[in-house]
Order: sequence, then C-alpha cells, then structure tokens
Amino acid sequence: MIKAHKSRAELKREVKDTFRGNWLEAIKLNLVPVILGVIVLIMVGVMAGKGYFYFLKESINNFEFSSIREINSNQQTSGGSTLGGFVAALVTTGIMYTSLNWLRTKQVPESSLKGAFAVFTKKYFIGVFATTLLLRIFTFLWTLLLIIPGIIKNYAYSQANFVFKDLADSNNGESISYLDCITKSRQLMVGNKWRLFILQVSFIGWDILACLTAGIGFLWLIPYKNATYAAFYADLVD
Repeated sequence: MIKAHKSRAELKREVKDTFRGNWLEAIKLNLVPVILGVIVLIMVGVMAGKGYFYFLKESINNFEFSSIREINSNQQTSGGSTLGGFVAALVTTGIMYTSLNWLRTKQVPESSLKGAFAVFTKKYFIGVFATTLLLRIFTFLWTLLLIIPGIIKNYAYSQANFVFKDLADSNNGESISYLDCITKSRQLMVGNKWRLFILQVSFIGWDILACLTAGIGFLWLIPYKNATYAAFYADLVD
C-alpha cells in the first residue's frame, strides 16, 4: 500500500507549531549557518560593488607574475572553500539532527548551541564524516557524466545522513555500513525526489525577501528551512 505523505503546507505547519513560543531557541540552534550566510551575502555585495578594475589593471601591467600569483591564489581559495564547505555541511547535519529530535519529541533542546554541534560527538562524527565524503564523491562522479544525472543522484542521496542517525540511535554497538545508508536513502527517495525539489523551490520567495532585509530575515528563515527538511525525512520513515 502506498503511503500518503504530508503536503508541503502540512510539513511547514508542523515546524511552525513545534517552534511556536520557542523561535529564539530555534534561531540559537541555527546561529552558526545564519552568521556564515550573512557574511557571504555581505561579501558578495561588496565584491559586486567594488568590481575587478584594479585586478584587471594589475593583470595587464604584469601578466606573467599576476598569472602565477592567481594560479596559486585560486588553488588556495579552492582548497579553503572545499574544506569550509565540508565543515559547514557537518554543522548543518548536526542542526538537522537536533531539529529532527525536536520535531519527534516536541521537547525544546536543553542547549541549542550544543545541539548545533551534535555531529561532533563520538556517536556520530566518524559516520557522518564518512557518509558525507562518500556522498560528495559519488555525486561528483555522476556529475562528470552529465550535470542532470549528478543533480538527480544528489536528491537520491539526500537522506543518507538522516538514515545513519536513526541507525546510530537504534543499534547496540553494531557496525553501520555507510553504503547501506546511501542505498536506503535511494530507496526512500524513489518517487520523492520531485517532492523535495518542489519543497526547496517553495522557499525561493522567502530567500529573496531575506536578502532584501540585509540578511536579517535569515535568522528566521534558516531554522524554518532546516527543520522543514528534517520534517520531510520524518514523514518518509515515521
């Protein structure tokens, strides 16, 4: 029998009902990605306003030196961006774990800031690190073939870390196969990739509005989005 899933409106209503009266705790839980998001927004605005005239002038006047310097700079920036993005993904996963527990138990986390770093514990860290690394490798390999298959696989693998959390919470010290977590995610997402895509698209209007508030709106929006994605997973399995 095909399971009847909650609509987008129902998922969002569940999150708003859970956070009602506790939005400050939700904001504190998501404070790290909110701050990073605002910083990135400010940097993009500054770079767009400043332009690259000075850079172009220096490149023309001293092409050879600038080219060598640019290559080294790009390599350092690329490595830093990759590492920073990976760490940010781990933090976001921890936030979603705490959000998922909050949705399931209806109990406010004892320490919101501690909950933001839930992944960085003995129970979760190695598994989430390994699973996230495998997800990135697999998605990258699929993207090498064509962009569209890479995007599709990204949605198919999107629930793997949630699957790992439930297994880590329920097992009795038994080893967990990270590949099995990815396989289970693919199974869960059969017929549900489009649902997740539309759910994400439904936040675009709020994203634009948050940008227009100089990033202040993200204080409310990021907790709302992260919890809604956790609710999406809970709806798949609970």
